[in-house]
Amino acid sequence: MEQVLTIVCKLNAAPEQVAKLDATAQAFADACNYANQVVKTGITSKATIQAEVYGDLRARFGLNANLAVRACARVGMNRKAAKTKKRPVKEFQASSIDYDARIFSFRESDWTVSLSTLEGRERISIQAANYQRGKLAGQSPTSAQLCKHKDGLYYLHIQVKKTPPDPKPYKRFVGVDVGRRKIAVTSDGQEWSGKGISDIRDRYAKQRAVLQRKAAKGTRSTRRRCRQLLKRLSGRERRFQAWWNHTVSYRIVKRAVETSAVIVLEDLTGIRERTNQQPRNKTERRRSNSWANYQLRGFIEYKSVRDGAYCMVVRPHYSSQTHHACLHIGDRRGERFFCPNCQVVEDADHNASKVISLIGAAVAQPRGPWLSCEIVAGLQKAPTL
Repeated sequence: MEQVLTIVCKLNAAPEQVAKLDATAQAFADACNYANQVVKTGITSKATIQAEVYGDLRARFGLNANLAVRACARVGMNRKAAKTKKRPVKEFQASSIDYDARIFSFRESDWTVSLSTLEGRERISIQAANYQRGKLAGQSPTSAQLCKHKDGLYYLHIQVKKTPPDPKPYKRFVGVDVGRRKIAVTSDGQEWSGKGISDIRDRYAKQRAVLQRKAAKGTRSTRRRCRQLLKRLSGRERRFQAWWNHTVSYRIVKRAVETSAVIVLEDLTGIRERTNQQPRNKTERRRSNSWANYQLRGFIEYKSVRDGAYCMVVRPHYSSQTHHACLHIGDRRGERFFCPNCQVVEDADHNASKVISLIGAAVAQPRGPWLSCEIVAGLQKAPTL
């Protein structure tokens, strides 16, 4: 099994090279929009789309053979994703281009890349720090994506394939309960508070509100200055969240490797859509929609593969309402969990993480989900307190 890592490098492109990349990105987006309009909506196969519009893409937009093929592949991929979410395909923007081995190459000797444009190949140097150099050293990547970020500069997202180590034999299971008040709580007793992230998000939200108000109603110099500050603040909140999720995931995976444990996570797919249907105020909706639980799950999963640890995802049903000791349904209110069968009061998040570890251990048995279903079927409803 191969693991694909994406290494982001900034391109040090000259002004004339930037102009060529802009023209190529616009032609690539126009080609995708044309293919999406001409080909029937229900068709998602890359080969079928290519058979219908390949010649038109080359003649109308001046794309070379491989760029035309990549445009057809992107339309098919976006249609499949939109079909899964039951949404129409949005209009393609001139902000990215897909490259494969025939139109992209990386040279480590001088840290440059070669990219195909409408006017031929362009050799461009990349700005690589120690992290990027360490990941790209000795590699021969065969695919990349050229992206124009919000700062107006071009970055190359290079896909590197590596063979991870074989997973080590496991001896135990460690459950991870994720949330907003506490980012993550493990059944081993580790926990990370979410108060710092909540405070940072609230502070940036207030700053944006003040600056946006002044940018709309202030004097000319004030409006210009506020727009500059908004541009400077853009992305800070997101980068802080990503850094903290990287820290939490690194410690969880490190602990699992040291103790030969399987990491068990909850499958919270669709939780944002479900919670948005509930009546809430504006502040609570903003806080809920900025909860990066899926990002944390992705970080834990890829770090587990990289470090040779097992990671599994289970259904979260009743995990927060079940007592880990007796498997009876209890009463959870905020941070407290009360079990009427055992007559004990425990921390709700720690109890949930232990239940998740039990579900993971049951599912991993030879009989599989049968044991998990038996656990759920054996739950008893407790009287309301």
